[in-house]
Amino acid sequence: MQYISILSTIITFIFAVAVFRRYNQRKGVYLLLWGLGLIFYGLGTFSEAVLAFTFSPFALKVWYITGAMLTAAWLGQGTVHLLVRKPRVAFTLTVILALVSVIAALLVLAAPVDTAAAAAYDVNAPASAQYQDILVRSGGITLLTILLNVYGTVTLVGGAIYSAYIFWRKHVLADRMVGNILIAAGALFPAMGGSFLRAGLPDWLYLSELFGVVLMYAGFVKATAYRPLAEPQGVASVSTD
Repeated sequence: MQYISILSTIITFIFAVAVFRRYNQRKGVYLLLWGLGLIFYGLGTFSEAVLAFTFSPFALKVWYITGAMLTAAWLGQGTVHLLVRKPRVAFTLTVILALVSVIAALLVLAAPVDTAAAAAYDVNAPASAQYQDILVRSGGITLLTILLNVYGTVTLVGGAIYSAYIFWRKHVLADRMVGNILIAAGALFPAMGGSFLRAGLPDWLYLSELFGVVLMYAGFVKATAYRPLAEPQGVASVSTD
């Protein structure tokens, strides 16, 4: 499964480069935040790959911070900046998210590691199936993990579905409608990782991350394809030009 994580990491960073390149061309805070979210996504899958070869407390904590806490929230925050028409509201939410993210990261970095469980770490088993015994999480860490993931999933998936619905209702920009549907579907795959763990299928978490980033990348490419004709104004998209 480590090779799936490596492949996910490569695709994610290629995706991030494409988003930052578009930001350089088009500007837009939402692109910058999407790129940041993808960096977190890539760091999470990279940490998984490292943990598949050797155990490292730091790699485990980076994996938890980026993959389990920050990725969905910051991808979703990019969508907030795109869809919310009041800049002050989007900016305020971004500041709050930044503060919460710093607090979350500091709590995880300061969290103790169970040395006995760490010594028994099995590189042949997914880190996602072992971290709960190794990383001693406080109630605050658990609460922030839930809040960040709920916020990220609602804003990213909800924003993509909303945009797709607007395009469908107005019968315009079919490419963007399809692209937004792919983005929403891709965002749901990693979000289902916890369900796979509870179902006793930890290996599927890695596959869900790979399928998720591939679908989001495909949706981004579809929604940002070049269009020579002028497009109707006033229609938002989570992958707008």
